[in-house]
Amino acid sequence: MRVLVTGATGYIGSAVVRELLDARHEVVGLARSDQAAAALAAVGAAVHRGDLDDVDSLRRGAAAAEGVIHLAFSHDFSDYAGAGRVDLRAVDTLGAALEGTDKPLVVTSGTLMLTMIAPGRLGTEEIAPAPGSVLPRVASESAAVALAERGVRASIVRLAPSVHGEGDKGFVPRLIDIARAKGVSAFVGDGSNRWPAVHRLDAARLYRLAVEAAPAGAILHGAGEEGVPFRDIAEAIGRRLELPVVSITAEEAGEHFGFLSALVPLDNPTSSALTRKQLGWHPAHPALIPDLDNGHYFND
Repeated sequence: MRVLVTGATGYIGSAVVRELLDARHEVVGLARSDQAAAALAAVGAAVHRGDLDDVDSLRRGAAAAEGVIHLAFSHDFSDYAGAGRVDLRAVDTLGAALEGTDKPLVVTSGTLMLTMIAPGRLGTEEIAPAPGSVLPRVASESAAVALAERGVRASIVRLAPSVHGEGDKGFVPRLIDIARAKGVSAFVGDGSNRWPAVHRLDAARLYRLAVEAAPAGAILHGAGEEGVPFRDIAEAIGRRLELPVVSITAEEAGEHFGFLSALVPLDNPTSSALTRKQLGWHPAHPALIPDLDNGHYFND
């Protein structure tokens, strides 16, 4: 299968490209720079120049592909709503190019949004996106579901907030940086709130299985672990950095965690039972706490 991958040189995207190539798919990566193009060529992927703002390039790339995996997203938290609008436009553009073909389109979302559309519940794949929502990525999920009714084999992969592994530049490294700067590794309240997690390489395999076999309208959960207590994460960081592990109040979280303060206390237990059954996905790589104990997060 000739698969177009957006975000192909990113932390997750580069693992997806490798997974697809190892499975003998032909990979075309969206590249917005010479550096990205060179990185794709170096691993044996073809290059399609463009970015999420170039809808003509997205349309051409999707039309020439036999399947699309959409991973690219701007994580600029200063304009997260704007990033969501760009993402929605990209999903609409890619979907329009595939309409009526029954070709696969895999759209990326996140499990954290389940705390907004289904608070207090175990997040399962049966929780559909809220109709009419303008929340970033929730709107993209709704667009993907609609595409499934227009002859596109569209599916959604909701990733856990911690996609961990070597090269991670997401939430966990930021928590480590904060602990180093503050001299303590902190959690909010009793730290019993749960974060699901998935190893980067397990996530990559899920994307391959999705583009190969996910049925139209499928919602899939990239959660290798249903929920790691946040206190366990803080303790693992404190253990490696040899720092005190402390509880702070919700009022103190803003000063301590900065822009992450709204996310750190969230309780986001997420099941992937239906995903595993539907696609035969079985995470095989280290869980989050053993991965932290491996030490590669602390080599700087």
